[in-house]
Amino acid sequence: MPAFAQAQAGSADAQFKAITDKEWAWRKQQQGDDDGPGKLRAHLPDVTPKAQAARLVYWQDVRRQVAAIPADTLSPAVRVDQQVYLAQIDVLIAQQKFHEWEKPVNSDTSFWSGLAGMGRRTFSNEEEYRRYIALMTEFPRYFRDQTANMKAGLARGFTAPQVTLKGRDASIAAVADKAAQDTVFFEPFKAMPAAIPAATQAELRRAGLKAINEAVLPAYKDLLTFVRGTYIPGARKELAAETLPDGKAYYRSVIKEYATTDMTPEQIHAIGLSEIAKIRTEMQETMKEAKFDGDLPAFLQFLRTDPQFYVNTPQALLDRAAWTAKEVDRKIGRFIGHLPRQRFGIVPVPDDIAPFYTAGRGGPGVYLVNTYDLPSRPLYSLPALTLHESAPGHAFQMPIAAENKDQPDFRRETYISAFGEGWALYTERLGTDMGIYQTPYEKFGMLSYQAWRAARLVVDTGVHHYGWSREQAQQYLHDNTALSNHEIETEVDRYIAWPGQALAYYLGEMTIMQGRRKAEAALGPKFNIRAFHDTVLALGSVPLPILSARIDQFIAEGGKGPYPDEES
Repeated sequence: MPAFAQAQAGSADAQFKAITDKEWAWRKQQQGDDDGPGKLRAHLPDVTPKAQAARLVYWQDVRRQVAAIPADTLSPAVRVDQQVYLAQIDVLIAQQKFHEWEKPVNSDTSFWSGLAGMGRRTFSNEEEYRRYIALMTEFPRYFRDQTANMKAGLARGFTAPQVTLKGRDASIAAVADKAAQDTVFFEPFKAMPAAIPAATQAELRRAGLKAINEAVLPAYKDLLTFVRGTYIPGARKELAAETLPDGKAYYRSVIKEYATTDMTPEQIHAIGLSEIAKIRTEMQETMKEAKFDGDLPAFLQFLRTDPQFYVNTPQALLDRAAWTAKEVDRKIGRFIGHLPRQRFGIVPVPDDIAPFYTAGRGGPGVYLVNTYDLPSRPLYSLPALTLHESAPGHAFQMPIAAENKDQPDFRRETYISAFGEGWALYTERLGTDMGIYQTPYEKFGMLSYQAWRAARLVVDTGVHHYGWSREQAQQYLHDNTALSNHEIETEVDRYIAWPGQALAYYLGEMTIMQGRRKAEAALGPKFNIRAFHDTVLALGSVPLPILSARIDQFIAEGGKGPYPDEES
């Protein structure tokens, strides 16, 4: 690059960094996460309409500033940063414009369920306990403001569908109906670090109990009364996102947010139908491997009911998950070169959310396994679930992104569903290459999970664009996957209540698979699977068009990955 161009790029890079660093610090402050990932937040955020309006104005101004920097004046790496950043800001602006904050609860998540996680943390010193106590004293203000927002959403018909909210008050009652010392929020005070003097421990326990009795419990009790008496009874009866206020534009915005694509609902629906047909052919071949004498519906019924595929104790399910995770540890080095430093643990989903929770969920440091209703947790699906949620899926990809010091914080600490879920689903397929699936049943479990995610393309667009009923969506999953009836019910409610999110998985996986096939064909014997995977993972979390462009660059550079030892 000529000297003048280098100087111009340096100036533009500095301008971009100054704008985005300032906005990122402001964004974290708005969220109460000033101290960075892994730290207990400093405060609960201001969620009032005034604060939400100010955020919209701020992000619109920041977007204008960043977009005004000509891309060709930036260095190649920062040019990619600009694309990722603008996509992030566009999502934030859309959420503010559609008043997403007036719908802070769906069948899967809620503003209060995230707070319960604070009670499951461990604190190492007096300062952390005092911050925790101070946070609990903010609950009444925060709950009042969230309730006011929910009332505003209720008034204009902007809620999750009523049918998907039934029973979700149980997680509120799990706190509101207990004595302070029996709530999840008192857990950190039961076993405190020996480094804290006994007198200080006693004083902190008293302060903690006071905060729970005077702030936490009243907030939860008021919320329970509102949710049971007003919110759930008044929630909208329609299912489709396109029936919400400005619903067609809203649904297209969440497709863009979660799938990072401009495809129409009709296009996505057609892809789903096509992919289901392909996977069904693979299922038929796997049934032959299993020597099953019968058709697909009979095989699905066999899988859902035969005792050989189920365990009788939660620990047995956890043990099987742990075994698969260690098998991955044994084999992963042949497929991925750069491994994360952070390890993960395997723990059961907490009892208060397990009845409505997914089969598992993973992230930095943890793989949650749902041990509720064991007859709905088949062993033949467990290897695919484990690959997706632990390593090399979520509990692997997220730490790699966070540990990449070469990228700005707004990339290291932000999750884009199409990339993250696409990678995790891709790892389920990778399990075949790795030799993880030991029986035709486990291979079928993987294919069932593939069909489940392809079916999401059909079901999400079916419900939110074509007007499918809940029963129609449930029947489609029942006919095309080996999911248990309990899982089908909870999953369909999740898609109904959380439009667009279900589209991220299969579209993301397709992008990675298509890129891999393209690279294998172009590079031939020069293709190195470790270098390919390291190239994808080094991106962190990006929109799918940026992922595709990076794979094209990987091919153009002769299959050279981001780390020096990939060829060894």
